[in-house]
Amino acid sequence: MPDLKLSRRNLLTKAGAGFGAIGLAIAMCQESRGGTATGLSGGMRDLPHFMPRAKRVIHLFMNGAPSHVDTFDPKPMLAKYEGQQPTGKLYNPSKGTGFMPSPFRFSPHGSSGVVISELFPQLAEYADDLCVIRSMHTNVPNHEPGLLMMNCGHLQPVRPSLGSWISYGLGTENENLPSFVVLSPGRPVVGPQLWSNSFLPGQFQGTSVDTNDLDVEKMVANIRHPLLDSAQQRQQLDLLLAMNRRHMQQRENEAIFDEQIRAMELAYQMQSEAMVAFDIARESDQTRQRYGNTPFGQSCLLARRLVENGVRMVQVHYVSKKNKQPWDTHTDNNGQHRRLCEDSDRATAALLSDLKSRGLLDDTLVVWGGEFGRTPYSQVDNKKSDTKPGRDHHHTGFSMFLAGGGVQGGLMYGSTDEFGMHAVENRVHVHDLHATIMHLLGIDHQRLTYRYSGRDFRLTDIHGRIVNDILA
Repeated sequence: MPDLKLSRRNLLTKAGAGFGAIGLAIAMCQESRGGTATGLSGGMRDLPHFMPRAKRVIHLFMNGAPSHVDTFDPKPMLAKYEGQQPTGKLYNPSKGTGFMPSPFRFSPHGSSGVVISELFPQLAEYADDLCVIRSMHTNVPNHEPGLLMMNCGHLQPVRPSLGSWISYGLGTENENLPSFVVLSPGRPVVGPQLWSNSFLPGQFQGTSVDTNDLDVEKMVANIRHPLLDSAQQRQQLDLLLAMNRRHMQQRENEAIFDEQIRAMELAYQMQSEAMVAFDIARESDQTRQRYGNTPFGQSCLLARRLVENGVRMVQVHYVSKKNKQPWDTHTDNNGQHRRLCEDSDRATAALLSDLKSRGLLDDTLVVWGGEFGRTPYSQVDNKKSDTKPGRDHHHTGFSMFLAGGGVQGGLMYGSTDEFGMHAVENRVHVHDLHATIMHLLGIDHQRLTYRYSGRDFRLTDIHGRIVNDILA
């Protein structure tokens, strides 16, 4: 008597090269490798763990690390003790003339009185939407491990990125676009590891887009088939999927093979929406001008378009083709911060304005900051000149801000000491920031795990606490 048992995979494959293959492709897009079932959006079926306050994240990353004492954390004592060398154990001993006060004025803004540097006049108009964390700290003040910690929760390049974990947990709101997109006009220090899926299934890796040229045909290369129309491509892809199914019958559990199939399917699906979602030329000239005619400004505009179209997380890196760490102000800190903040201020304010006006800020979490801060004391250049002093890397106290997505607006949380050296009150580690971001998305950071190499991994490892005081 013939064996009547058929696996779902075999049944769908034998159900016809077209319909069956499509069904299997869809089914495959709805299940995660590692044996954990996922929902229709590609996320985990049991997520969110509780009611989310945010549905999506825009992470504005200031590569190189902005100076907290020049932006969001005024320290008058630096003027009183100007020129005196800091005491105590320092990770980076002073290489300059001692404590260096900020030349920029600080003042309270909005009804909440959030104190912001004069470098952010447009952002100051949204002070009541900002949750400024002044007590951030991280492990080391070196760029590579600092970048990895802020993006992946680990000092070494072996873990999935924050965006990949979010994609793994929640999937996408739009099956025709990637769930995690990275916008960068140049490759930042460390590069693709900052948006890597690592040991998570390949479908959760960030889709990196070069924003040097914002022509949609160049940003999303080969999005149009030069010879075939959509129906012909669908036939071609169905045939390929059917052939792959036969191959898979004899080679079960080939995760990499599955991931390639998913990538082809997504590439086909993107044709229907990517040409619209990525095309900022559809915006008015007035809107584009509000963001600023710079790579960062236009990338922020593109980020808004992508979250509008269902992308779960967008990360915008502030880099250029020539400078991978623009905010790394070892020399001329004051002059460079004036130029950098002008660009970031304009674009970030325009982004917040658009999100608010479109009703998106309430459930979109915006995160702004770098991998650490900068020293409150000066650093001289290689010629030992102090005419344009800089600031060195600093990790024991720095600032970031969040807006929207369930955080309290008009809040200054935590503090550093009187010189801005160390976070002393309501200290927030990067692990705590990650745990809080996940919580706002409805994810329990301790429960979202992935078993790999004999142990369960999570974004925050064995660390992380939710900063409940900043939740709305």
